Amino acid sequence: MSESDAEKHSQCMERFIELANTMKNDGVPTRVVSAALMTASGVYATYSVAGNEGGLNASGVDKVTAAYKQNLENVQRAKREQANAAGSQSDT
Repeated sequence: MSESDAEKHSQCMERFIELANTMKNDGVPTRVVSAALMTASGVYATYSVAGNEGGLNASGVDKVTAAYKQNLENVQRAKREQANAAGSQSDT
């Protein structure tokens, strides 16, 4: 991802989180917000690969699943690093 794409990615992610938090603050349970975001993401991932009329075949589903898995692993790694950094700062 180019720096410009990385910046756009971060800005889009922040907008989605802001919208999710608005829904949560409006009383929608976080599990429902999370499920809706995952569904919307799946719909859009399908659209980005196959367009409005198409769908993913089994190998396409596997590719999207692998991308989600990699993204989730990256998020968890970043959260652990952030927690470790916060822990080491509180020790000083």
